[in-house]
Amino acid sequence: MDFGIKQAINILQGKLENWLESITAMLPNFIVAVVVLVVFYFLARIIKTIAGKIFRRFYDKPAIRNLFTTIIHVAVIIVGLMVALNVLQLEKTVTSLLAGAGIIGLALGFAFQDISANFISGVMLAIRKPIVVGDIIEVDGYMGKVEDINLRVTVIRTFQGLHVIIPNKEVFQNSLTNYTKTNERRIDLECGVSYGDDLDKAKQTAVEALKDKSFLKKNEEINFYYTEFGDSSINFVLQFWIEYPGQPGFMNARSEAIMALKKAFDSNDISIPFPIRTLDFGIKGGEALSQMKMNVATGNGELSKKPSK
Repeated sequence: MDFGIKQAINILQGKLENWLESITAMLPNFIVAVVVLVVFYFLARIIKTIAGKIFRRFYDKPAIRNLFTTIIHVAVIIVGLMVALNVLQLEKTVTSLLAGAGIIGLALGFAFQDISANFISGVMLAIRKPIVVGDIIEVDGYMGKVEDINLRVTVIRTFQGLHVIIPNKEVFQNSLTNYTKTNERRIDLECGVSYGDDLDKAKQTAVEALKDKSFLKKNEEINFYYTEFGDSSINFVLQFWIEYPGQPGFMNARSEAIMALKKAFDSNDISIPFPIRTLDFGIKGGEALSQMKMNVATGNGELSKKPSK
């Protein structure tokens, strides 16, 4: 028993001496590693401050600036941690940490792929700026004024007064119409005149009716084109450009154009015809149109009806 206890004490003493020797040998490296971490910590803060000032010139949204500066800050800290572990000769630990981080990142990516897609789309929208707050857009079947753009969703207010929250992925990946981007818009006003009207006169009258309107864009011509022979009219399209102050302004300009065109046609005895239909009842079970005309001409009053079988 005494021999066993002495042997155990000797083994423990040897282990302690080896550990103390290893700690003494690694003490300089440990001190250097701590210094490296401290240096990288303050370096990360300095770089974050500088990056914040730079991003402030390009991005007006604080959320985007904070996102980028935080990513840079964390990246510098991680680099410092890796350097410190290498100083401590823990290269295998660094490899294990990187592998574990990759696996965790992959798992989180699959688990939160919709959230990640919306988040990344929000970042891309902030960088590329296809839309800004105040723009009038149409996306995913909704049209309205942009009220807010954050890292996950875009909020628009429709012209019916409804707030619509659209995920940024839908805004970034789908077709997007921005009516405010060019500050102008063309109105295509379709109408028709009767076959008995003078087409040259109708064209001149239509153009003259709109040329002095205040809503027209300066230095832009009014275009008039006949498009087809319709069922009861010769159809045309009247095209003109307006400064686009918003959807109410667009609707008002089109409404004024319709009223001005109708008034001008009435003043010049140009008709916008109703649809004309010719009905022939010469079908099985009915009465021929020629027989109906004969009955009316002979003064029979009511149209004759064949007795039902």
